[in-house]
Amino acid sequence: MLFVAVLFITLGFSARAQTGPDDDVGPLAKVTLHIGNASLNTAIAATPAQDQRGLMYVAKLPDNDGMLFILPVGHAEFWMKNTLIPLSVAFLDKSGVILEIHDMQPADPTLPDNELPRTRSDSDQVAYAIETNLHWYALNGIKPGDKITPPPGTLVKPVP
Repeated sequence: MLFVAVLFITLGFSARAQTGPDDDVGPLAKVTLHIGNASLNTAIAATPAQDQRGLMYVAKLPDNDGMLFILPVGHAEFWMKNTLIPLSVAFLDKSGVILEIHDMQPADPTLPDNELPRTRSDSDQVAYAIETNLHWYALNGIKPGDKITPPPGTLVKPVP
């Protein structure tokens, strides 16, 4: 299943069902990931509804929290629809190595979907994405080439 990011990750699809701020997307599995000397408490988007919702409507994200998205290997694209806070996203390969880190700002809520700014990976080897507060990676000295532990591929995807 295509996992759509926080905001909404697309891989060539421009229209998908949206979850609203009051829709129940179910409980999120959580895991603490380690990158260098930093730890990140991460919710896992494991169902299509959780994937579509991502971090939409979140007014404040604790300092060391984020969300992990499991993606089909390829390019990844995120948008910031209904996202209230600025975020940074790391794109990772299938072994959990960070390929790229991008910063994203909330979108103008009056823009139509086809005009929302998108953040697209340069790499076509993206298997995971981790979103967290803006500049979290830089503040923790994390850069492309760093590896996540445990590797995201070892995490069991919860059954909805």
